[in-house]
Amino acid sequence: MAQRDRVSVGMVGCGFYAQNHLHAWAALKPEGGILSAVCDRDAARAEAAGKTFGVPWFTDMAQMLDTVKIDLVDIATRMDTHRELAAIAAARGIGAIVQKPFAPVWEECIAIVETARANNAWLAVHENFRFETSMMRVKAVLDAGSIGTPNWARITFRTGYDIYRGQPYLAKEERMVILDVGIHVLDLARFFLGEVDRLSCETQKRNPAITGEDTATMMLRHTGGAVSVVESTYASKKIPDAFPETLLEIEGSEGSIVLTRGEKMSVTTQGIFFEEHVGSPLLPWTTRPWHVSQEAVLNTSRHMLQRFIAGLSAETSGEDNLKTYALVEAAYKAAATGSVVKPVQWQPRN
Repeated sequence: MAQRDRVSVGMVGCGFYAQNHLHAWAALKPEGGILSAVCDRDAARAEAAGKTFGVPWFTDMAQMLDTVKIDLVDIATRMDTHRELAAIAAARGIGAIVQKPFAPVWEECIAIVETARANNAWLAVHENFRFETSMMRVKAVLDAGSIGTPNWARITFRTGYDIYRGQPYLAKEERMVILDVGIHVLDLARFFLGEVDRLSCETQKRNPAITGEDTATMMLRHTGGAVSVVESTYASKKIPDAFPETLLEIEGSEGSIVLTRGEKMSVTTQGIFFEEHVGSPLLPWTTRPWHVSQEAVLNTSRHMLQRFIAGLSAETSGEDNLKTYALVEAAYKAAATGSVVKPVQWQPRN
């Protein structure tokens, strides 16, 4: 893909969480990300977004791409639409960022990746937890070797925040918390400790009013020998609630990192202890407590823009995200069978 310095972006989906994507792209205009059109099958939402951000609006993505010159689409719609929409972009050779979860099932994720490969189209997944300011700071400490070789971790997303109010469809999903937020935390485990050899999982439905699981407790054995405990729940009763923060402890051969509520990081390195605040600042369009997640959208979009401009794959490319999605599938299988499961590995077609 040729290098460029300006990228025309089409936003697909103008709903609840997509508002953060819209604001992120508006903020990235000085860096070369030009929001050029918006699309949503709900005409009122599309029109409202178009007027707010001063761009043409559409209710059909194909029509948008045939009308406006678009280099990159940001697809922030329900996961059951991702395969169709990504294929429309790929067929035109247009790059695509697909919101997580990549798709409802493994086979559709594979299809999205293989379609993009067949059309030589750039593809990435908007996996934003690893781009939170606090998580990038933790990774920088790890990469600096401050705690030696990481060998154990607990990574936790536990909240009782009413996520069903903004996303009521989640209450009806048969595969819920692992696929919705557990996938983020599993990706962090990969990000910090490397790939996974095997995984066990226990799920619970503690809220009787929903269809799927709202709690998952997973244990991962990483290929490098580290072990991590990965937790996700929407049924926590703890006050104060850390939403939407991910808390963690990582121990290594020479020290440890602890990230607590309020984005406070404590590091022990070779017998020396220090603390720092690694939080997200409030931006003109962000609000507490969502600002942690909102700034992550900006950081993720910036990463995507920079990689696309440079003609490079995103850190969370479609192919890379298959490794995270494989952990989701392994977790559901482990919970259903009561066994330890090795994640599947995708083999690209020649």
